[in-house]
Amino acid sequence: MTYLKHLECSECGHIFDAKQVHNLCPDCDAPLWARYDLDRAKAELDRDAFAMRPASLWRWRELLPIDDPARRVDLGEGGTPMLRIERIGRALGLNALWLKDEGRNPTGSFKARGMAAAVTHAKLLGVKEFVVPTAGNAGGAAAAYAARAGMPIHVYMPKDAPPVNVNECRSVGADVHLVDGLINDAGRLAATDAKRHGWFDLATLKEPYRVEGKKTMGYEIAQDLGWSLPDVIVYPTGGGTGLIGIWKACEEMAALGWIGSKRPRMVAVQAEGCQPIVKAFQQESLASELWPDAHTIAAGLRVPKALGDRMILRALRASHGTAIAVADDAIVRMTNDVLRLEGISMAYEGAATLVGARQLLERGWLRPDEQVVCLNTGAGWKNP
Repeated sequence: MTYLKHLECSECGHIFDAKQVHNLCPDCDAPLWARYDLDRAKAELDRDAFAMRPASLWRWRELLPIDDPARRVDLGEGGTPMLRIERIGRALGLNALWLKDEGRNPTGSFKARGMAAAVTHAKLLGVKEFVVPTAGNAGGAAAAYAARAGMPIHVYMPKDAPPVNVNECRSVGADVHLVDGLINDAGRLAATDAKRHGWFDLATLKEPYRVEGKKTMGYEIAQDLGWSLPDVIVYPTGGGTGLIGIWKACEEMAALGWIGSKRPRMVAVQAEGCQPIVKAFQQESLASELWPDAHTIAAGLRVPKALGDRMILRALRASHGTAIAVADDAIVRMTNDVLRLEGISMAYEGAATLVGARQLLERGWLRPDEQVVCLNTGAGWKNP
């Protein structure tokens, strides 16, 4: 069973029925939160019993939006390793550096978590056909989970998206539309066609459940560290759903009594060629502005304006975190260094977090003895 109660607008607080299909709040066009009966869950769930279950996303099923686990759309997602990376840590000057390796997921990225939850819930509510705009990895994951569910999907992506992602979508039978422009342009076309044809839009934060799948990264990090949280979590931020989800997990775990008062400082890492969150954070703005001429080798970071920018910025400030931009050449060098020193294949987006951690240490924002968890959001074979 699930403890899911209702949906709540992230801006106006309006409540919606979780047993009906929803995208954004109709009153303010803001993303919706999935809310759970955490008081009842606290009384009924045994935190330590979760370790007896298989290491997967569905280990946390009571805190996910699904009543019947037998009807889940599952490819074996979640339960990814936390790896102590000591050689890279010594090279960077960090004594307790961990890597959460999401490249081990089906389809090779953390996007599998969100799509497993979103496709499962949408199918249970009677959705028949999907559409998704993507910079790359989300499209591949959505296409795979739609295929697993036996449902058609239409994927809209920039013409210059990495070919591996285009081929990934086509190989599982998705209807792929290559769009002039960036992911924002793909999103507009996808939304228009969704309304015209009655497709359900799986775009980042346009539905409430991708963030639910991704929040399980936060639960796993806490469990792997003995139900303690690290000092800092460094996350590569394009759409930012993973960062938002991990922070949501921290709030839920605290309400459940599973963790103490300590919270990690959240860090959003972006590319120098596309850093709207960094600029907004530095200017103390509530929301970001559209970044002009967005470019970076890390396709997942090429998001000129995130729909969840307000949610990202709130998480950074609530956690006393920060945002930082890194250069493409440093990202590529770090990808090679990690492969050579640790044998770990990293996506460019994940390598960006290690570059960001090094820069924050050099600036004195990080201390050498702090426990730092970086997120590798994809496998190296995803890189162009």
